[in-house]
Order: sequence, then structure tokens, then C-alpha cells
Amino acid sequence: MNRRRWLRPTILLLLASLLAGGFGLPGASAYTPYTTYYKDAYGQLVQIQAAYKPSDVIGRDLAGADGNAAARDASFAATLNQPQDLFVDARDHLYIADTGNNRIIHLDEQGRFVRAFDGKGSPLNRPNGVFVDPDGNVYVADTGNQRVVKLDREGALLREYKRPQSPYLPASFKYEPTKLVVDKRGFLYITTLGAFQGLLQLDPEGSFQNFFGANKVAFSLFDSFKRLFYTREMYRRELSKLPGAIVNTAIDRNGFIYTVTKEIQTDQIKKLNIAGLNQLETRGEFIAAKDASYGETAWWAEKSVPQLQDIAVDADGNMTVVDALLGTISQYDENGNLLFFWGGREIAATSKLGLVKTASAIGTTSNGDLLVLDNVNQLIQRFKPTEFGALVHKANKLTQEGRYEESEPLWKEVARINAFYTPALIGLAKAAFKKEQFEEAERLFLQAGVGQGYSDSFWQTRLLWFQNHFALLMNIVAAAVLLGFLTERLTRKSPWRGKLSERLRSRRKLLLQLKHAGYLIKHPIDGFHAIRHENKAGFASSLIIGVLAAASFSFVKADTSFVFNPAVYTGVKLGPLLVQFIVLWFGWVVSNFLVSSLMRGEGRLADVFNGSAYALFPLILVGVPLTLLSHLFTLSEQSIFGFLQLGLIGWTALLFFWMVQGIQNYSVGEAALNIVFSLLSLAVMGALVFIFISLSGELVGFVYSLYQEVVIR
Repeated sequence: MNRRRWLRPTILLLLASLLAGGFGLPGASAYTPYTTYYKDAYGQLVQIQAAYKPSDVIGRDLAGADGNAAARDASFAATLNQPQDLFVDARDHLYIADTGNNRIIHLDEQGRFVRAFDGKGSPLNRPNGVFVDPDGNVYVADTGNQRVVKLDREGALLREYKRPQSPYLPASFKYEPTKLVVDKRGFLYITTLGAFQGLLQLDPEGSFQNFFGANKVAFSLFDSFKRLFYTREMYRRELSKLPGAIVNTAIDRNGFIYTVTKEIQTDQIKKLNIAGLNQLETRGEFIAAKDASYGETAWWAEKSVPQLQDIAVDADGNMTVVDALLGTISQYDENGNLLFFWGGREIAATSKLGLVKTASAIGTTSNGDLLVLDNVNQLIQRFKPTEFGALVHKANKLTQEGRYEESEPLWKEVARINAFYTPALIGLAKAAFKKEQFEEAERLFLQAGVGQGYSDSFWQTRLLWFQNHFALLMNIVAAAVLLGFLTERLTRKSPWRGKLSERLRSRRKLLLQLKHAGYLIKHPIDGFHAIRHENKAGFASSLIIGVLAAASFSFVKADTSFVFNPAVYTGVKLGPLLVQFIVLWFGWVVSNFLVSSLMRGEGRLADVFNGSAYALFPLILVGVPLTLLSHLFTLSEQSIFGFLQLGLIGWTALLFFWMVQGIQNYSVGEAALNIVFSLLSLAVMGALVFIFISLSGELVGFVYSLYQEVVIR
């Protein structure tokens, strides 16, 4: 009896939960079938609280109980058919390019049907884009008819923009408008199918003005090679490299025009001013400018390349993009800094509120809601900001406006909710810097991975330290010099100095060999020649220098200041780096000796070993002090630090060149040729080792499978 009493309510509860997982119950908005993430400046994926929650769906039944008489007409298609675009006007009314039904659907702010535009006397044919100006005029990218039409509020045709006649427009240009925006002057910016030239810019009369915001062609190292060695005839036979074609566009209240491109690896989003200059080239401060890639991915993406489809810009300038393939939604602030992204793996046979199968467009309302048009499910999903998302937006807006102290309590609350959320750390760091709490700002910028902020804070800390301790520092230096002078004078005839000299004489040969590294600095060619013919180096001294060089290499990689090597914050795996260093060095020794033997070099294997060890001496002499100095430098001294690093690399390379020349007794040309062949043989050796390891693994697997067969039978 008791079992029956709890069994029935349990079954009913389970059924209700299953129904709430689909589109049937708008009340399921408390459930999020996706995970929200943030990717920090170190590339680490951090799971955070949901910034948006799925609310309800729009457009599932246009002829519902709230529909007007036109929607209840028997000939009216009550569902969308392959919708391709969405526009939200200033009143939060929705306009949908219902492509499969050859019409534009107008819904009110509640998602209720208002009217349908089909072009009346000039029917639309597969419209792919829609835009509404402040006066209520509706612009439609009528793709099937190869035109753009301008309709009034009631849908009456005001004007059509066919292919413009201009000598500056290439004859090969295909005029098939897919998306468009219109600025305050009435100029049209049209996305055309496959147009790599950029947006087609027309004036209010339909005359061609320019191509706007074109992408650049990617230029690789192989392209540089072709430019050097290809003839004009060879170039003619090459397929032309074209930039990615813009797939969508948007415009904000300040007149900035945004473009979205699928076929490129970086700069998929551009924010263009009236002159066509991209305002997102620096990518803000949350992430390195060199990594200006948009459209985030997580575990469900399986290393897929982002396929961004559309962009929406809210009243604060925050940009939200949607991935057509994965359904992932990523949001950035007005400077291109990532705020959060979310998504999940969609199951083909089911539909869940919050997961998008194939997104074709995205829009945003005046209160910050996101509307995502799903052209497979043929409806619009609404996402509302959560308390966490709204708090982040408010705090970040104050920070972007420079009101750091006002934003501080909001960022503290965000950090209390999630201590690993980088924008909160940056907001608090800026507030601390504003209040001249430079050490705290330095700590927070370091944790957030913002090199410039950390450098600026450290510069202030360094300045204050020198101001407070300059006199003490000078006194310590003077005392050290005086102490050294007195020690030398007073201990000149001390017994312990004589004993030390005798002990050093007993190891005179090793010391002289180690001292020879200093001679190489002044006379590199003669010094390496002496290693070969005068035994100025031995196995013990070379091993000591080699070990010190390896230790210096490890120290340089692991202890360079965060300002110049951000990877040190998350930790550097020295084991693999050290193994690579040693393997490459030994590989060089073997390959150079073998090549020199074929090229009639005079050096023995021991000579190449010793010379290659001594050629690493700059790592010890310059690398260690430079690494220590990096902790005193800021980004203002980056040019000095970079010059010294370049000098270290160049000096080491020259020592290896002089080593080959001096030990093998080569001319300059012979030494250069020997090095080229040595590097090629080193590459071949590496490839052979890789193949051997791969085949060995296959062989072990084969033998093990045979063993299992024998054991089973």
C-alpha cells in the first residue's frame, strides 16, 4: 500500500520533467541544457555560472489564439519555412526573412503575429535578409530576384535596388544580395553571395559607391617563396587566392558596421568605422592581440573551426555571435574582450529548449534578451540574462567608461560568485590602480594575465621602491666596493690564500680548459682551432659547460619575467623542453661530424663534441643575467630586452659557425655549406627516428594481438 502511495507521484514527476526538457513548456527556463564557459588569457577553460537562461520560443504557431484575421486565413502558412534572417527594431518588434515562404514576417514585442510582407505587386523570391530603418521602412535582400527592395510600414513597394551600373563594378561580380544594413544617411551596405570584395556600398539613389570592409588575403611563408622564385608564366597557372567572403553584417546606434566571415582563421569579426578601419585590431586587454580569433569552442566542438553565422550588438556595444555549425553562442564586449560563451552537444533526434540545431541569425532586444533564429526547428529561441550575466554587463560597462571605483563593488560581487572569472579580476585591478594600490593591482593583473596592466603597476611599484631606498642602495654598493678592496689588501699574505692557490694548481688543466671559454669570446676562430690542435678543451670541461648551458636554458625558460613570458604563470614543463634541447644538441654533434667526414673536415668526433659544448657558452654568460634583469624590466624596456635576446641568439649562432670553420679548417663558404648539410641530415635523422618509433609501436601491437590469439585458442 505504501509503495503505491509514492509510486504514482514519482511517475508523474518524471513525466513532467521529461516534457519540460523540450519546447512544449516555456516554464522550463530555469533549466539550462548547456554549460557556460570563459577562456582566460592563459588559454585555460573555466566553467562559470550561466550568463543567460533559455526563456521561451517564438514563431512556432503564427496563427495561434493571439493571431489576427490574416494569420487565421486558410491559405496562410502558420509556420516558418527555412527562415534565414532576423531583425529587432527600436520597439522590440521582430522581422523575420521567411525564405521558404517568400515573405517577411512582422511580430510584435511579445512575439505575436502582426502582418506578412510578400511584395504585393512585385512578389519576393527567397528573401534572405531584412533591415528596418528608424522610420519603419523595411529593406529586404530579395535574393531570388537579385535585388534589394524598400517597403513602407504596410509593405507597399517604395523602391527597388537592382544591380548598379558602374564602370568600377567588375563584370564578373554576381549581384545576389543576402544581407544588408542601412546607415543614418540612407547608404546601403549589402552582403552578396560569395562576394570576396567586401560589402557593396550604394547611396540612397542606388548608385555604386565602393566596396567596404573587404578581408585581406592570407599570406604564408610558401607565398613568399613563390614570389621570389616563380616566373610570370608560373603565376598565371596558379589558382587565385581570394579573401574570405563576408556572410553577415550589422550596425549599431553609433554607426559602426560589423561584419562576420566564416572562411578565415582570425579577425572573423570586424567593427568598422565610416572610413572602413577595423576598431578591433588590438582585441582589448583580456587576450593577446596576436590571437584575434573569434568564436569560442569547448569539449563538444571536437576541434572544429568556428563557423560564425551572425552578430548582434546590444545597447552597451556588447557583441554576440552564433556558430551555424555548433550552435555555440559567444559574447564579447565593445573592445572584443570575451565575456562568456555557452553551448552543448545537440542530439539530432531530439530538441531541447536552449540548444540550437542550425542557427541562421541572432538579434538582441532593448532589455538585453537574445533571440536566436533556428532554421531547422523553424522558430526563435529567447535567452534572458541571469542575475550573474546582468551583473557582469553592468560592472563591465562602468569599467569601459573609466568609472573604476564605481565598478569595484560590482566586480567584488562577481568575484565572490566566481573567483576565477578574469574580467572581475581586471576590473578590481583597475580600481586598485586608480586608488594607487599598485602592489594589489600588480597581483590581480598577474592573476588575470594582463601583461600591460601588470607592467604599468610594476613600473609604479619600482619607482616608489627606488625613491624610498635609493640612498640605502648606494650605501650598500659603496660598502661592498670598500669591503672588497680591504679584503684584498689585508688578506694578501694570509695562509689560507696560499692553500687555495695550491689546490687550484692541482687542478690546473681543468681550470685552464674552462678558462678557454673566455678566450673564445675575443678570438673565436683561433679558439676553436686551438681546441682541435692544442687540446684546449677536454671531456670534463665540455661536460661541465654543457651541463651549465642546459641548466641556464632551463632557468631562462622557467624564470623569465611574466611580462616577457606569460607562460611562466601557469608553469613551464621543463622535462620535455630539456629533453628536446639535449636530443637536438647530440643530434647536431653526430650529423655535423658525419657531414664533415664526407666533406674532408679535419675535426674528430671529440673535437665536434667539445666545440659544440663551448659554443653554448653565451647561454651561461648572457642568458642567466638577462633572465634576472627581466624581473626589473617593464614593457617600456621591451625593446632593450628584445635586443639583448636577439644578441644572445645571434652570438650563439655565430659561435657554431666559427666552431665549424675553426675545427674543420674550412673557408667561410665551406663552413656555410657544411652547416646547411648538417641541418638537413639532422632533419632526416629526426624523421627516421619518428618512423622507427611509429613502426615499433605498430610491431608491438601486432605481436601482442598474435599473443592474445594464441592464448585464447
